Amino acid sequence: MPLHLFIDFDGTISEEDTTDLLLQRFADPEWEAVEEAWLRGAIGSRECMSRQVGLLRVTPAALEGFLDGIRVDPAFAGFMALCRRYGVPVTILSDGLDRVARGVLDRIGVDAPVVSNRLSWQGGDRWRLDFPHARADCASAAGNCKCARVWPDVPRPALGPASVLIGDGRSDFCAAGAAGLVFAKGKLAAHCRERAIPHTAFAGFADLIPLFQRMLDHTAPVPATLGDADARRHVH
Repeated sequence: MPLHLFIDFDGTISEEDTTDLLLQRFADPEWEAVEEAWLRGAIGSRECMSRQVGLLRVTPAALEGFLDGIRVDPAFAGFMALCRRYGVPVTILSDGLDRVARGVLDRIGVDAPVVSNRLSWQGGDRWRLDFPHARADCASAAGNCKCARVWPDVPRPALGPASVLIGDGRSDFCAAGAAGLVFAKGKLAAHCRERAIPHTAFAGFADLIPLFQRMLDHTAPVPATLGDADARRHVH
C-alpha cells in the first residue's frame, strides 16, 4: 500500500525547539511567565503561543539571520532524497511557526508542503500568530491539529495512502493514535510506551533511512492492512 509521510519539525527535523530558541533570543522575558502559566494549565497552548509571539521584537531581516543558525538532523536531507526517489509524498506538520519551518527547509534545499501556525509580520519588529489549522475538538489542544491531517474527516476505506507519523513531542500525541505507522523519539516515544501505542523508536533520520529503504524495496513488505487501527499491533 502506498504511504504518505507526516513529519514533525521542531525537535524532529530541527535539533532543538525553534520557537523556544526564537523566544530566548528575541522576546521580552515575560514569555517565560506565559510558559509557566501554560505548564500549570492556567491557559491553553494557543493562548500561550499567541501571547509569546506578541512579545517578540525582531525585524524580518534579523529573523532571516536567526534561521541561518538553526541546526537540523544531518541525515534529514538524505531521508527526503530517498522519499523523492520512490515518489513518497511528505507533509511537514508543525505546531510551531510556518515562516521558521519554511525558511529552514529552503536553506537546506528541501521542497515539501508545510502545515503549521501562521507567523504574520505586523511591521517594524512586531508579529502576530494565527491558527488556520486549529480545531476545537483536537485531542492535543494544539494550535495545529495534527490528528485531523493524519486521520481526515472521511470514511477510512475511502483513503488512499497509509499515513506514517514521524515525531517527537506533545503535539504529536493525538496523531500517534491515528497513524498507520508511528516512528517516535523523545516525549512521543514515552507517550507511546505508556499507552501501548505500537511504534518504532528512533534517535535520528540515520536510523530511518535503512528501515524505509527496506520498506520501499519491498524486502520488508508493508502489511496489506496498514492504516487499519488493528493492523498497527503488528508494528514493534
